[in-house]
Amino acid sequence: MLSVALRTLRTRWTTFAGSFTALSLGVALLAVMGLTLASSLDAPDRGPERFAAAPVVIKGADTLRVPTPIGDRTHELAHPRPVPAATVAKLRELGPVVEDRSFPVRARGGPGDLVGHPWSTAALAPYELSAGRAPRAAGEVVVSGDWAGPGERVRTDRGTVRVVGTVADRGFENAVFYTDARAARLSPVSVQLAVDADPAAVRDAVRGSGARVLTGDARRYADADPDRDREAVTAMNAMFGTAGGVAAFVSVFVVASTFAFAVAQRRREFGLLRTAGATPGQVRRMVFAEALAVGVLASAAGCLLGAHGAPRLAERVVDAGLAPDWFAIGDHTWPYHAAFWTGLLVALCGVAAASWRAGRTGPAQALREASADSGTMTRGRLLSGTALLLAAVVTLCLALAGDPGELLHRKTYVSRPMLLITAVALLAPAVVRPLVRLLAWLPARLPGAGGMLVRENAAAGVRRTAAVAAPVLVTVALAGSLLGATATLNGAKAAETRERTAAAFVVTPAGGSGFDEATLARLRRVPGAEVSPTSSSAVHVLEEGVALVRSEARAAEPGPLAATTRLPLVAGRVGDLDDESIIVNEEWERHTVGQRVRVWLGDGTERTLRIAAVMTTGTGGNGVYVTPRNAPGATVDRVDVALADGADADSVAAGLREAVRGSGGQVLTADRWIRAGHPETDRTTRLGLLLVLGIALLYTGISLANTMVMATSDRVRDLAVLRLAGATGGQVLRLVGAEALTVVAVGALLGLAVAGLNLAGMWSALSLLSVRTAIELPWAVIGATVAACAVLAVVSSVVPAALALRRRAVELAGVRE
Repeated sequence: MLSVALRTLRTRWTTFAGSFTALSLGVALLAVMGLTLASSLDAPDRGPERFAAAPVVIKGADTLRVPTPIGDRTHELAHPRPVPAATVAKLRELGPVVEDRSFPVRARGGPGDLVGHPWSTAALAPYELSAGRAPRAAGEVVVSGDWAGPGERVRTDRGTVRVVGTVADRGFENAVFYTDARAARLSPVSVQLAVDADPAAVRDAVRGSGARVLTGDARRYADADPDRDREAVTAMNAMFGTAGGVAAFVSVFVVASTFAFAVAQRRREFGLLRTAGATPGQVRRMVFAEALAVGVLASAAGCLLGAHGAPRLAERVVDAGLAPDWFAIGDHTWPYHAAFWTGLLVALCGVAAASWRAGRTGPAQALREASADSGTMTRGRLLSGTALLLAAVVTLCLALAGDPGELLHRKTYVSRPMLLITAVALLAPAVVRPLVRLLAWLPARLPGAGGMLVRENAAAGVRRTAAVAAPVLVTVALAGSLLGATATLNGAKAAETRERTAAAFVVTPAGGSGFDEATLARLRRVPGAEVSPTSSSAVHVLEEGVALVRSEARAAEPGPLAATTRLPLVAGRVGDLDDESIIVNEEWERHTVGQRVRVWLGDGTERTLRIAAVMTTGTGGNGVYVTPRNAPGATVDRVDVALADGADADSVAAGLREAVRGSGGQVLTADRWIRAGHPETDRTTRLGLLLVLGIALLYTGISLANTMVMATSDRVRDLAVLRLAGATGGQVLRLVGAEALTVVAVGALLGLAVAGLNLAGMWSALSLLSVRTAIELPWAVIGATVAACAVLAVVSSVVPAALALRRRAVELAGVRE
């Protein structure tokens, strides 16, 4: 049987070309994913940047540590504490102390990520003057890079300054250096400092203060966002991991569909083998041997393709900012082994059902069958499809009943469609014929026989129709489910914000630095304005005695908060909030009004607060609310403004703009603020979804082209009969093209049904979480996907038919298999 299988591959190579290509691409992607993961595990630790030349760095307490029965639980504090003044005094006795301050700066014509520092910290990097001199007066600065030169005057949100010097760009920040005195006024609180002293003596001096002493490579923890490399690599691995999972799923789907159709086409061939004495087991082994040969060759080709593609892909992700600059593909062998054997397993799994069906072919059964398909919905297929459909429905119901918020997580809405896609694909033969008749109902009633022939041919060839519709189903379902899920979730978050905002205006600071007290005082004095300053913070709570959970918090005075915000309360009142209480949401373990909860504030201070009110869970953005006293270290980063009775909106807006003119703040109407802050899918997630959809579309193209070529070549005799019946070559080709479009429409409808069911589950979860929103389908992407599938299907069917029709119809009709 092995020799027969090899001869079959040689003579029917076009039948297996699609499976070979799809499988090799899947293996290549798995190899790339494995190489990326292996290379990221070997990533070097990033060294210190801003403090590379600092002997010792002392960082104020920035970690909350809570003991539990199963060990300490830690979280990063939202507002690190400054080094205590008494400790700083001890350190000054040991050696020179340089206090570090960092604050955002916005400058006209400058980079968007400028950050200000005291000039005394420049030597800690070290920065060296490349032109000009050090700043000496409050209005003088030194900048990094070449965006401004000595002598230029630059307008910033911190006032107009004169550039007196430049330093070379060191690659990790765009810096603006002020005099130490000016930096201290712009950023009064310093949470870390450097000291030139013996590390052991420094540790003795800070013992008991909660501060950390950083030396050597540990000094990198004093840099801004020290874990950005790890987070970027983790996000990149998640993106490629998702893409690899989808590639494996779609490749199994494509291989299984292709082999099933190939087996259906070869019924007479298998019948002849059975007549010649072949046993069912031998026929199955032959089909398995074919898949084994295709799997080995495709997996080997995929590994070679992955070896060449991984370094190029690494360069692309670095250029796109998805990976650190140092990232490169290393020398690893295990990803190739994993990809090769996974590809081979995919090929064998994909052909398992087809081989079983091939072995069931009786010695004379295929010779007696008519051209119309019969028995397409086998008992096993019906049971499997029904079981998967029930599993999808039951798991959805359980999630809705237990934890609706789980359905809003990316890992859930990426994986759930695959279960439903498989179920619908297995059950497709049961609905193909009714769908075809529905789609062709009107064309079949038009003058001429074209519409009727399209309907009957597509309805009779159920296996062919299902095989062509399957890849379209996968692509449309994934596009609708994934992009629709992110669009629906973003729309829900925007709707939440819109419903909760009762303010007429929202004032935001320039550069995200926060408002000073003078600006807040001017805003409060604007006639007709009810001002509610709020700040961002965090609250930690220990749930079930072992889980330290962090909740984002907003700090606000209860009276102004009630006037400018409509909180989605299920119990309690906003007005009951005070310095001894907190407003929580239903996700908290304790969420009953009047209960007391032990919490840790944003700076690590432990307090016991009474629950004043409870909010709905929503999409997960409903954090908690506290008063400013319970948000130590937080600066006001937003001011909501409501109109007093009888106040004129234009006059209030003009007063607000005048109040923030000196600080560079921005005054927006509530609608503009909501639109400006409309939730968007983050860049890594968006690129990951596009990569997944690109893989699906690529596989769809391969499968469509392969299946349409196979189907058209198998219908040469049918086309010849049409020619002998009087149809012209153009009429036959139009008929073939119309059938291809009908089949693509069937796949698109099934894909839309799957996407609709998935998004209906998400909509139900949002409704249970008290979020009112509409289902958003990405019609533009779905339309482009269906159009691409339609063009490919028509070309892949019409071109082989046109080539076949170049021979005489009598010769084609006399062809024997």
